[in-house]
Amino acid sequence: MSQLISEQRIESMQAECKNVLDALNSIILGQERLCTLVLVGLLARGHILLEGLPGLGKTELVKALSALVGLDHSRIQFTPDLLPADITGTRILQEKDGERQMQFQKGPLFSQIVLADEINRASPKTQSALLQAMQEHTVTVFDQTYSLPQPFFVLATQNPVEQDGTYPLPEAQLDRFAIKITVTGISTDTLASLLMNRPDGLVDAPKAIWNEQRINEILACIKEVALPDPVAHYIARLVNGTRPELDEASAFIKQHVRWGASPRAAIALSNTARALALLNGKPAVGFEDVKYLAAPVLRHRIMLSYEANLSGIDADQVVNHLITEIPELSAS
Repeated sequence: MSQLISEQRIESMQAECKNVLDALNSIILGQERLCTLVLVGLLARGHILLEGLPGLGKTELVKALSALVGLDHSRIQFTPDLLPADITGTRILQEKDGERQMQFQKGPLFSQIVLADEINRASPKTQSALLQAMQEHTVTVFDQTYSLPQPFFVLATQNPVEQDGTYPLPEAQLDRFAIKITVTGISTDTLASLLMNRPDGLVDAPKAIWNEQRINEILACIKEVALPDPVAHYIARLVNGTRPELDEASAFIKQHVRWGASPRAAIALSNTARALALLNGKPAVGFEDVKYLAAPVLRHRIMLSYEANLSGIDADQVVNHLITEIPELSAS
């Protein structure tokens, strides 16, 4: 295990992260877990997928986070007629110094935080335009590759796939999202408070707490949070536990899971667990951090079987089964 980050530095970083989280909670009322997961995903350098019905504040959450962390941001409204070039940019003919030449016009992907609003309303061809950007942080147009600004995050919102006019995201693209969060409604008391204090539903734009330099320093600090060997092995067993083709898979998994999670899921789970540990003021990842994040990291990477759908078993129940059945410590 690597040398632990100093207690003083952890406390300083935790205080800064808590300021951002408190500001986010003051804007998005009654959604503390949601705000925590979104901030954790950002600190882990991961892309985030928010799923929920319209009107639950998903877009406002992303806009507030962008403002608080002080990064450039853009918003793309995904529609059925949106084309890949509308996102990545394209070459256009321009006149310069009396000569006409092709110039690359950057699209809205060239921002540090990209809000992909209602991503599953666009066609699969347009959705696939995000794959290279999300994985490699580059965009290729007409055989020319362009680097995206750093740090680079995609925060996407989508409506449930059963809604009219939606296209399910391809599995390859789903796997690029570090976290998938299901957004639900708020409590009656919180809703009443919102009606009394925000009759128009709007809130003033928050002031930036971080800037690009500071967030890069914090992102670098996340890498210094230790991942103990027993926790790393626990993550590996959880992820491989979703794979029914393995001999050690349980009968429950073999019956209810068609495809399990990839190694990318294990990387995402370890990175987000490091971010959560820092947010909680800990120099090393604990088992409880992994368990807190297991469902958000794995739920969109598990393809259920026909039997599971028939029985009403969802991906979260599969993850909960694994957490219950897989021991924390390796047998030795």
